[in-house]
Amino acid sequence: MAGVTLMTDRRPSLPPLLHGMRDRSPGLGAGLLGGAVAAALGLGSLAVLVLALWISSPYPDSGPDGALHVAAALWLLGHGVELVRTDTLSGVPQPVGVSPLLLLALPMWLLHRAARDATDASPEPDGPPPVPARTAWTGVVLGYLGVGTAAALYCSGGELRPHWGWVTVCLPVAAAVPAAAGVWTAHGCPRGPLRRLLPRLPRPVRALLSGPDAWARLTAAVRAAAAGTAVLAGGGALLVGVSLVLHGDVARASFLQLTAGWTGRFAVLLLGIALIPNAAVWSASYALGPG
Repeated sequence: MAGVTLMTDRRPSLPPLLHGMRDRSPGLGAGLLGGAVAAALGLGSLAVLVLALWISSPYPDSGPDGALHVAAALWLLGHGVELVRTDTLSGVPQPVGVSPLLLLALPMWLLHRAARDATDASPEPDGPPPVPARTAWTGVVLGYLGVGTAAALYCSGGELRPHWGWVTVCLPVAAAVPAAAGVWTAHGCPRGPLRRLLPRLPRPVRALLSGPDAWARLTAAVRAAAAGTAVLAGGGALLVGVSLVLHGDVARASFLQLTAGWTGRFAVLLLGIALIPNAAVWSASYALGPG
């Protein structure tokens, strides 16, 4: 028995790297699953809506595969990816680059929640330690990008095809930013990452953010910027509403001429609702002077 105990004590231990991989793999796996589920939920919501409109359309010009291609293309367009429409009257492919800002709200919220859940942070002080921020963030982003790449490959053979240059830029940025915000929120909004970012900023910015009251100045600046943005967005939305009221007859006539049938008009109405934030930004820009 003593010999068995001695052999057990002398058993070689795992290297530190393998220990780290073993400890982090559950958190990484949960992050991958959470990111993939977040992307699938956003994509599935659009697919259900597009399929419902396709089923109720009296004159469908494509099968369910075409409707799913449109849903995947709209999901990518909501992330800022420029599309190329191949089926045009002139036969020349045309870009579709106006991203309805409201389409981005649900994916960003799902990503934020997935990143918060991936950290597995317990609300109790004596609870288990949360998953490291880098591990949770990496898992969520990679899981989301995996589904996003599959969606881009799927709709690349349809009438609305993604521009791969925009896919490689916009999709990772749209996934990384809300995931980082979710992880940062789940860890209690620590100031350490902001302090580590400070040396990388330009010297005038570092001078403004240095000193004992730097955090108070930064908080005040963020609040002022948020208030200014809210005022501009609210003013733009108010200007859009006033313009629609004053030009109600023209808007109604244009709406009825765009498509026939209640299904097509409902689709146009949904597209108009998704473009309301864009209209608010455009109206604020018009009011400020750029036009």
